[in-house]
Amino acid sequence: MTLLVFVASLLGAMALGMPVAFALLVSSLVMMQFTGGIDPQTVALQMINAADSFALLAIPFFLLAGEAMSAGGLSRRLVAFALALVGHRRGGLGYVAIIAAVLLSSLSGSAVADTAALASVLMPMMRRAGYDTGRAAGLMAAGGIIGPVIPPSIAFIVFGVAGNVSITSLFLAGVAPGLLMGAALAVTWSFVARKEKVEMLPRATWRETAAALRDGLLALGLPVIIVLGLKFGIFTPTEAGVVAAVYALAVGIFGYRELALSAVPHVLVSAIRTTASVMLLVAAASVSAYLIAIADIPAEMRALLAPFEGSRTTLLVAMMVLVLVAGTALDLIPTILILTPVLMPIVRSAGIDPVYFGVLFVMNTSIGLITPPVGTVLNVASAVGRVPLGRVTVAVLPFLASQVAVLFALVFVPELVTVPLRWLR
Repeated sequence: MTLLVFVASLLGAMALGMPVAFALLVSSLVMMQFTGGIDPQTVALQMINAADSFALLAIPFFLLAGEAMSAGGLSRRLVAFALALVGHRRGGLGYVAIIAAVLLSSLSGSAVADTAALASVLMPMMRRAGYDTGRAAGLMAAGGIIGPVIPPSIAFIVFGVAGNVSITSLFLAGVAPGLLMGAALAVTWSFVARKEKVEMLPRATWRETAAALRDGLLALGLPVIIVLGLKFGIFTPTEAGVVAAVYALAVGIFGYRELALSAVPHVLVSAIRTTASVMLLVAAASVSAYLIAIADIPAEMRALLAPFEGSRTTLLVAMMVLVLVAGTALDLIPTILILTPVLMPIVRSAGIDPVYFGVLFVMNTSIGLITPPVGTVLNVASAVGRVPLGRVTVAVLPFLASQVAVLFALVFVPELVTVPLRWLR
């Protein structure tokens, strides 16, 4: 009954148009009243304790790094490098978008930021070359959701804090699945692109490719520094955020000289605004997580999932379907904050590796970003690419199917996650 009260009050508040953070607080107060009376002091203490986390310090630094990369020319150079590599192939600009999406994912960790960067640079080029704009925007939206899976990932940081899971292990475990998502998109595009009758771009010469690589080396250096630093224990994920922010600012200001000192305050303000919205969500969700534990909602959820507990794989499939359904209505961070405290006790009691589950969970919530009716990344691709949302929603379906296929491949073959993780560790 408590689970029903929580879900009904949360969805009711959201249906009234209330922002998710405030809807979480409202549902928490309703659940608190239902279980014994409202205590404002508990609400305040839980919100403060949730925000007072060293691990969460990584979020503002990685967000700052993403803003600095966009303003400092790092993102544009990665696209230019991908263009020199595969731009001449049939459907070449689509492959450019996929390669650039993977490279950008290793820099920012934000699906929205990556999609906006891809669409702003590549959509005008694809429109001029004669590509179907709906299909192009759908591809960029599907490429953008790789961002939360390949490190650095804000979603992994939030999940690690909410589920008490090693963020370093989550970062390292996300590398192989993120690359698989990119490979699945490339295979899907190879079939979809046959319908495209477009202008073929000239093949870049070896000198032009070498020049693009040389120009992008500073940008390509950041993911290498982060992964190697985490692998060899040189810094923690939080310290990696500081390294990424300082590196991105230094390269933008002194390396490429595209980020003027006068623009730095604007970059800082943009990162602060995004950080504030994420941290308010984290603080509000902590109250819900506390009450979920007090009301023993995980036990209610476990009772609902009991028919599937005979097999770990069957249980994982059931949980992944649950998260997929939730992702159609909720954004990435709220889904993580709401479902993590509910599902993690079940995961641990079933003997499932929390890091492995975290990768599946975050990948699943990322897929939710391109599933209607909410589909935050679909809206970004539509707005930045200037394509009607309906066309983008239809065009993204083949790419959505390929990403779901990768998700369930990881469910049935855990070694696709665990073996690369053991090597990276």
